Amino acid sequence: MSSPARIQIAAPHLNGNESKYVQECMDTVWISSAGHFVTDFEQAFAQFCEVEHVIAANNGTTALHLALVALDLGPGDEVIVPTLTYIASANAVTYTGATPVFVDSEPDGMTIDVEDVRRKITPRTKAIMPVHLYGHACDLTSLKALADEHGIPIVEDAAEAHGARADGKRVGSVGLVNSFSFFGNKIMTTGEGGAVTTNDAELAAKLRLLRGQGMDPQRRYWFPVVGYNYRMTNIQAAIGLGQLEKIDEKLAIRKDLAAWYDERLGAQPEVTIPKPPAWSESVNWLYTVRVDVRTSEARDRLIELLEADGIESRPVFYPMHQLPPYLDEQAVFPVADAISIGGISLPTHTQLTESDIDRITERLLHHLPAVRS
Repeated sequence: MSSPARIQIAAPHLNGNESKYVQECMDTVWISSAGHFVTDFEQAFAQFCEVEHVIAANNGTTALHLALVALDLGPGDEVIVPTLTYIASANAVTYTGATPVFVDSEPDGMTIDVEDVRRKITPRTKAIMPVHLYGHACDLTSLKALADEHGIPIVEDAAEAHGARADGKRVGSVGLVNSFSFFGNKIMTTGEGGAVTTNDAELAAKLRLLRGQGMDPQRRYWFPVVGYNYRMTNIQAAIGLGQLEKIDEKLAIRKDLAAWYDERLGAQPEVTIPKPPAWSESVNWLYTVRVDVRTSEARDRLIELLEADGIESRPVFYPMHQLPPYLDEQAVFPVADAISIGGISLPTHTQLTESDIDRITERLLHHLPAVRS
């Protein structure tokens, strides 16, 4: 009897016009950063995000770096960042010479704790970076009120939350400048790729200048500033446009997946499921739970047992204050530290079926008693 097929944690679903559009790039030989798909994609993503301007980039990290560079950050400046995030959030700050200042998370959606942000603001704070972790929107209303009180811009890291909403507003539309990732495991993909969003026309022009090596758009090969080669290719944009045409379908499937997981795990006392607040609309990039274990080693053993069953899963991100580049052994972030011990992300992509969720949750609950003992 053959083993059941392996269930991947994430997988791109290229079921639209992606191949057709890429073939057009090949046929016309517009395969680099020039070509109409870049502009088409930027316009379509701007409409989706409900913003005025989108500046496409070659990946999510460069998009975030570009956003921070455009704010003229440098040595001596501070940017408030949740400690529970992917390391690119902190690294992008460090690239500018500024210092990331870490804050804790709130437990239900695992996103930035606004009250801890309030405590960490100093005269050197030049930006606040909420991260919409695992597809859950941050409390942008409270955060913006706090930021406006101090005259500090918000830079949303929306790499994992395409389409999520906070109080009815799309993530990536509230901050002064914001970033997305389109890596292959994201809700929509361009293979590699990213984008910066803003409603500020002057800032958008600056971002475009910086993205293209700093070349003056009115004077070819004249470079008034030091810029970066952060451009998206026409092929990447072609894939992205095909993905965007089916984004509503992708989001609807992810909503169903989360409901199936909630139904099977919500009543289990040893599993804490995500509980996004009523004002938010999550897009469930990766369905992430906390299991009741004493150590992260026990959680890792659970991941190994699921892998032996042909089910891929992964631990939540290490908090930044635990990692060598940002290590602070005296730091105490109780919520982030607790999530890092028992957090596990389960398979979440649009090719999964309800029977797959049955199999995943059955094996998870089967193995939990052994790793908790």
